[in-house]
Amino acid sequence: MSYQARIIVIALVSLVAAAFLGPVPAPAEFFNLPPLPPPGKYGNILIDRLSTKNGVKPAAFSHWLHREKYTCRVCHSELEFNMKVNTTEITEAANVAGKYCGACHNGRIAFGQDQCKKCHNGEIGRGEEKLAQLLLRPLVRTDYGDGIDWVASLRKGTVAPLTYLKTQSKEPPYDRELSLEAEWVKFPPAVFPHKAHSEWLACSNCHPEVFNIKKKTTLHFSMPLILKGEFCGVCHLSVAFPMNDCKRCHPGYTSKNIMR
Repeated sequence: MSYQARIIVIALVSLVAAAFLGPVPAPAEFFNLPPLPPPGKYGNILIDRLSTKNGVKPAAFSHWLHREKYTCRVCHSELEFNMKVNTTEITEAANVAGKYCGACHNGRIAFGQDQCKKCHNGEIGRGEEKLAQLLLRPLVRTDYGDGIDWVASLRKGTVAPLTYLKTQSKEPPYDRELSLEAEWVKFPPAVFPHKAHSEWLACSNCHPEVFNIKKKTTLHFSMPLILKGEFCGVCHLSVAFPMNDCKRCHPGYTSKNIMR
């Protein structure tokens, strides 16, 4: 069944059931959610903008391994890594000059660039055994993604990532919580907490490139687009907690299912 057909089924079933059963969740299987990798590989990417073309293995990068040490804004704002993989013009010359990876991988903060195979190994699961060591700490756990609730762990104080290398953010705190209505009858709205995001990210990571609110408002957000890697899908398909964790965004979601 195509995605469009599934949406029609959900809408029709919801309309009929709403009158008799009250709030109705949309079964997760209708959304064609991507399969999740093992926790140790979740958030791992291969950086391969030029490597393969130049006869070099892609560089493996683990988000959870770095997230323990730095907030997202350090790389994606201060060091100017784009939010989407393989769109940043990382070069060996730039790294040697102290940009991008070279800001830390200089032999002082982290291992130096002479240890090429530590990154350029083409193995997306490289280092996943280190997750077991990380999980020995009293982190807040979750059943999704890499198994760590990073927002809760940060607030609990069991992780204390640096928020900058040289340039401290001057953005004012912003904790407005948005309620975004769902497309389906009686399905609970998505709740977007700015505070949980601003504790890790810079405002410029999302606005205006990912979310151009002034131009388009929030009325155009949809699951089909998110599942294509737009809007929330930029992070919540592969790095931040995955779309399978429905209640994290839709706290009113219930496991009761009209199909039973």
